[in-house]
Formats: sequence, structure tokens, C-alpha cells
Amino acid sequence: MDERALVKALQEATQAVFSTMLGLDVVCGESYTETNSRGKSDGIIAVVGLAGEWIGTASVCCTAAMGCRMSSHMLGAEFTEVDEAVLDAIAEIANMIVGNFKTSAEHYLGALGLSIPTVIYGLSFSARSPGKEKWIVVPFSCGEDTLSVKICVMPNRSLPCLASLGSVQMAHQ
Repeated sequence: MDERALVKALQEATQAVFSTMLGLDVVCGESYTETNSRGKSDGIIAVVGLAGEWIGTASVCCTAAMGCRMSSHMLGAEFTEVDEAVLDAIAEIANMIVGNFKTSAEHYLGALGLSIPTVIYGLSFSARSPGKEKWIVVPFSCGEDTLSVKICVMPNRSLPCLASLGSVQMAHQ
């Protein structure tokens, strides 16, 4: 897996969604990796699962203020606090970013499927994956506001087993 290619795909996908769907410019920060969450968070995290020859998770993380700002631009209404409309908009923004990423990443990761987004919102919460998998983090700034797009992928070790299960099921039909 070429980490630089993943970072470039995340940058391009995020910039495309922000310019096309939100009418906002974002500036890419320096990407980095992390193996554990940075501790407690406040704000919004939208999570999308990836499946195929590679499996993993992508997420879009932002403060409540940034979530309201993105939602206001997307929906053409003013949002000053997080409500159902904001959470739905963040889910859709994450879906678009990860969907655009998927299109680029399939060239070197193979066919990928996406889960529906899950959105988590609150004060003083932690979100993490078990184990020591490496997350690639791409931070962005939009004026005074910030957000980050993260991805963690690994080869799908159970893919050969799943393929053989499919052939067994077909033999019994």
C-alpha cells in the first residue's frame, strides 16, 4: 500500500467535496499517522466502513461549530447548534468524501464497498479501534475551523475463506 497515494486521494476527495458541494475552500495540513486515539474528543465523528480486498474504516472528524458551518453551506440554512439535520448532513458529507476517495483508491486497492455512515456526537467521548492498526490522518483548515479525515486499511485476510464459502454455497443450490 502506498501511503502517499492514500493521502493524495483523501486530500483530493475532501477538497472536491468542499469546493463542489459546500462552496468552501479547505487547506490541507501535513498528514501524519496515529495508532491510538488522542484521548477524549468533543464534536462530531462520521465513520464509514470499507470492504473488499482491503478492509478498514474512514472517518471525518470535526468540532460542533465546523459541523454546523458545513451543514449551513450544504443545506442553505443557518445552523448554530447540532441537531438531526446537521448530523444527517455530516453523514452525507462523509459519504461523499469517502465515496470520492474510494473511486481513486480502487485503482491500487481493488474493488471496495462502503457501509452506510454512522455519526457520533457529544462531549468528552473517545472513539477507537481495537488493536494497534495505523491510521493515516489528513488535517484540513477552513478559516478558523478545522477537521480531519482519517483512514485505516489492511489486507482482507478472510477474503480467500469467504470466496470458498461462496463456492460451497453455490454447490449446494
